[in-house]
Amino acid sequence: MSHHDLTVKAFVKLGDFLRTFCEFINSDNDSENTDNTWLATFKSEIEMAHHYNGWFTKENCIHAFQEWGNILTRENLEDWLKNYDLRVNNEKVVALIMAGNIPLVGFHDLLSVLITGNRALVKLSSSDQKLIPLLINYVKTIEPYLEDRIVFTKEKLGHYDAVIATGSNNTARYFEYYFGKKPNIIRKSRNSVAVLNGTETKAQLTALGEDIFRYFGLGCRSVSKIFIPANYDIDAFFKAMYSYNEIVYHNKYANNYDYNKAVYLMSEFKILDNGFLILKEEKSYASPIASVFYENYEEVSALKTKLNLEKDKIQCIISSGFIEGEIAFGQTQKPSLNDYADGVDTVEFLLRTS
Repeated sequence: MSHHDLTVKAFVKLGDFLRTFCEFINSDNDSENTDNTWLATFKSEIEMAHHYNGWFTKENCIHAFQEWGNILTRENLEDWLKNYDLRVNNEKVVALIMAGNIPLVGFHDLLSVLITGNRALVKLSSSDQKLIPLLINYVKTIEPYLEDRIVFTKEKLGHYDAVIATGSNNTARYFEYYFGKKPNIIRKSRNSVAVLNGTETKAQLTALGEDIFRYFGLGCRSVSKIFIPANYDIDAFFKAMYSYNEIVYHNKYANNYDYNKAVYLMSEFKILDNGFLILKEEKSYASPIASVFYENYEEVSALKTKLNLEKDKIQCIISSGFIEGEIAFGQTQKPSLNDYADGVDTVEFLLRTS
């Protein structure tokens, strides 16, 4: 069996395990003792995750594991890779500087490096030191070939041939300074937007709440801004959001809600508020936690032009019948393997880099 086949087989087995684990942890008897060491280990890790990062709730960790469990099937992996010629790859060491804003956010990059036949030198975010190594430790037990293909380091990066670095607009300048001479993908801050036209059903708007509140809105695929037509019935939006009201019982979210609301009120900004989400009229995209920006539009064609001109700031557009490539309501945190961050094909980059 080729090294590529061994790698695919290992990640397919990881997918099988993640689905089994999520079924176990969501079952009525998940609190009972289990003889399966890996189930017990994963259970312990996600129950401890919020101690290391208060945003990594058990629910959100399980959601991330479930999505990767759904993705990592042989059919999905083969369908993803069928359009590439992996034989052209020249083996290299790829440095991965990962973000940690949501659970497992850097896992797609790591999978891409390994499945193309390269080696990974990984610098984890201080916000997510546990979850990706947990998955990789499982994979290594399945396939020993991968044992020396992945190195996690906290030290200054040693030898590497290419870089994939993810961060903010500020860290991107640092990345470009240090890594600009190597082949690289350097990702900056992006946000996602929803375009509403007033004909959405309550089910669609409720699903939009998943795009807004999942991971507390911390992901680049999280909706941070909505575009609404003039005379839009904002009550319909707030009524659909109500089912997410318990988010305000999360301490870190509540603190951000209280703080941002106070800042807006003291600055005499006009805001709309339902007790756990703030709406503020604003031209920019990156809304603070517990708030969503909104902007009115008149002409659909003008809005399409605007979003196209500002596409370097936007990760996803959520809408229904508005634009090519749109994402359906409630689906932003369910990306497929070929939904590349910033629209940059990671696999193509890895294959064409010597």
